[in-house]
Amino acid sequence: MIPGSNRPAFSLSGQGGDRTPVLIAAPHCGRDYPETLLAQMRDAEQSRIRLEDRYIDMVAAPAADATGSGLLLAHAPRALIDLNRSVEDIDWGMVRGEKPQAARHSLANRRARNGLGLVPRRIPGMGEIWRSSIDRSDLDARIDGVYNPYHASLGHELDTIRDAWGAALLIDLHSMPPLRPSVPNDRPAEFVIGDRFGASCDDRLVDIALRYFASEGRRAVHNRPYSGGYILDRFGQTRRSVHAMQIEVCRTTYLDNRLDQPTARVGAIAKLIAGLARVLAAEVSRMGEIGGFAQAAE
Repeated sequence: MIPGSNRPAFSLSGQGGDRTPVLIAAPHCGRDYPETLLAQMRDAEQSRIRLEDRYIDMVAAPAADATGSGLLLAHAPRALIDLNRSVEDIDWGMVRGEKPQAARHSLANRRARNGLGLVPRRIPGMGEIWRSSIDRSDLDARIDGVYNPYHASLGHELDTIRDAWGAALLIDLHSMPPLRPSVPNDRPAEFVIGDRFGASCDDRLVDIALRYFASEGRRAVHNRPYSGGYILDRFGQTRRSVHAMQIEVCRTTYLDNRLDQPTARVGAIAKLIAGLARVLAAEVSRMGEIGGFAQAAE
């Protein structure tokens, strides 16, 4: 549950992997803000627009429904807790109360040092998000009520799919601001496929994704500038036939000029992602059969 409310932190539907070996997840789409959280934000409207993967659930949900894929959607907002960060990636300078003795500068909290750790503190170009620091008890409640259950559900669902099909694929769906042209008059990519530079996903699946977007007349790039985050590091376990791919969707493809509200184009992007999920599911199914682990999934 979301601390400060009686509403669920996330929802999981279509679980079990009976129809497809793909799970679509959107960890940054949450828009269920407790009033106490909004009251603590210096500029709630702009912080929400900048932090959220704005309305990417309106792409993820129809795509999952059209393909029979599992669907995991966060309802707790990223401002409350970032599900794509390590639980150790904390800026302890914003927390009141007992603090660990760990070194302040380490790989564990590298994102927090840039302001976008487990609990975001600063947004580039905007500065501090919060009016005051948070209590340690509040931080612990967010971890226990949102973070741990989300990750437990994600891991369990991927294992269930892998056991049924012999292989599983997580499509971790995000949105990104428009990329700048790398050279004058260049057409920036609308999609970025991340696989942690080959660590989280079989390269056959990445190649299929890149060729799919090209066949649809859409420009996609690989790992630059987004190679994926903590979720791919944790759940992309190719030796266990569990693959994880991050897909960043440019917000201009489905949002208005303010990058705030969805437009009529959102349906076309959902259809595009559904098509991708289908071709990837077919390959994951073949990979599971070749591996000899698949069980009957009719």
